Amino acid sequence: MSIDKTTAVGISKLLSFWLRHRPDEGDLVLDGEGWTPVEAVLRALEKAGRPASPEALRHVVDTSEKKRFELSPDGARLRARQGHSVEVQGDWVAAPPPEVLFHGTVERFLPAIRQEGLRPMARHHVHLSPDIDTARQVGGRRGDAVILRVLSGDMARAGHAFFRTGNGVWLAAAVPPEFLENA
Repeated sequence: MSIDKTTAVGISKLLSFWLRHRPDEGDLVLDGEGWTPVEAVLRALEKAGRPASPEALRHVVDTSEKKRFELSPDGARLRARQGHSVEVQGDWVAAPPPEVLFHGTVERFLPAIRQEGLRPMARHHVHLSPDIDTARQVGGRRGDAVILRVLSGDMARAGHAFFRTGNGVWLAAAVPPEFLENA
C-alpha cells in the first residue's frame, strides 16, 4: 500500500517529534532503546488526525528519505534510529570511521563552532555525514549550507569513539575544533 507524499511527510514529521523528542505528546512510552509498540503509534496517529494502517506506517518507514525510523524484525515495535533529545540507550555499532566525515551547518553557527567545536546541543551525539552531498542537505535545512570536513581518522587515533547507525549516520560525542576544517 502506498500513501500520498504529503500524508507520508506529515506522518514522518509527527513520528520524528514523538520518537525523538516528545513521546508524551503522542501518549507513547519508549523503552530504554527507544522502541514503542506499533499499535500505540497507530492510536497516536489516529488521535492526531492522521490515521494510518500498519501498511501505511511501514510505507513511511520504508520510504523515509533519511531512513530515520526502523521497525523491529517482527514488525511489532517502532523507533527512531538517532537524533533523540530524550534519554535512550542506542544500540549503535562502535566502528572505526573513515578518514574524513562531513558536517553541514550554516554561517551563523561558525564562530561558536570554530571556538568550541561541534557539540551535540540537545541531542545525545553530534551527527556526521559520510559525504558532502548529505552534509549539504542537512545543513541546508536552516539556510545556505556551510560544509565542514571532520578529520575523523585523526580523532579516532586520538581516542575518540565513533558509532555508525543503521542508516549510515556517524555519531560522535563531540568534535573538538582542532579536528575541523572547511570542506
